[in-house]
Amino acid sequence: MTLRLCCAWIFILLIPSLSDGGKLLVVPMDGSHWLSMKPVVEKLTERGHEVVVLTPEVSWQVRKTETYTVKTYPVSYTVEDLDNNFRDYLAVHLKDLPFPLNTLAMYNSFVDVLHMFFAPCKDLFRNKETLQYLNQSGFDAVLTDPIFMCGATVSNYLSLPFVFFMRGLPCNLHYEAAQCPSPLSYAPRLFTFNSDRMTFFQRVENALVSLLEPVYCYGFYKEALAFSSEVLQRDVSLLDMFNSASIWLLRYDFVFEYVRPVMPNMVFIGGINCAEKKPLPKFCTGRKNRRCGLIPEEDSSLPYLTRFCGEPAPGCCGAPASAELGKCVFSSTELGIISRVP
Repeated sequence: MTLRLCCAWIFILLIPSLSDGGKLLVVPMDGSHWLSMKPVVEKLTERGHEVVVLTPEVSWQVRKTETYTVKTYPVSYTVEDLDNNFRDYLAVHLKDLPFPLNTLAMYNSFVDVLHMFFAPCKDLFRNKETLQYLNQSGFDAVLTDPIFMCGATVSNYLSLPFVFFMRGLPCNLHYEAAQCPSPLSYAPRLFTFNSDRMTFFQRVENALVSLLEPVYCYGFYKEALAFSSEVLQRDVSLLDMFNSASIWLLRYDFVFEYVRPVMPNMVFIGGINCAEKKPLPKFCTGRKNRRCGLIPEEDSSLPYLTRFCGEPAPGCCGAPASAELGKCVFSSTELGIISRVP
């Protein structure tokens, strides 16, 4: 259902070229972000749209496939550089530093990661062959993850409408850029750990954090903004880069967020983060179906939680093994774990 909703909004944006199917440029974010976007790209291709994924030739997850076109361009780093940068980022978060040293260390590590992942954007705009391809391809729209801002820069450079496919932006940018009302007394800021029911002092804290957000957020994107201004040949701000998005596809479920007003072009698609699995086959064994539950697929080595009724199955908890089932149920009232028995 979530995948259909996501494709439907992008389809609306591609209506002007409906007769032959739309031509969509995808500027993804590498890593787990791409794993969520990939099913949408595949579904759009199935529906007859021409999809081109623009990615650096050095990537963790994005691979060439026959399903859609993957356009790569050379970059000035290696996959080892990506790995080392991410290890440094992870190591900072595992250090037990006192406040405010921990906050400063995390801030600096995030800035380094942003710079690392924006580096391909610089290589892209220095590659004349790729730029010529983009200008001559006649794309109708851009689908991008805006966290590292390269997709927004490409969209503005090509003067194309763009769709954001995202989990969120630092500093509340995704709400501010979309001009959503954000009452500080009811909408908690990120990392304050406040709820939507705040005391007076928590509201004061919330207001102070909101005043600091533009300062540290500019530090995150300072280098990207300078480069985007150079490419677009005009001074740009963070809001300039984000507020012209046609559709915001938000990869989280509104039921897990505090109540707040959002704009009509902001669509919650939280289910897109969940991989679709086949249903498990049912089984019932023993006299009068006293033992019932679910067993994993034959090709699976992972255990599954299952409902269980009756005594433990043969072979469990010291009981004789059952050659018929070859499975084991550990009962805890009604829930147990089924796993393969050697």
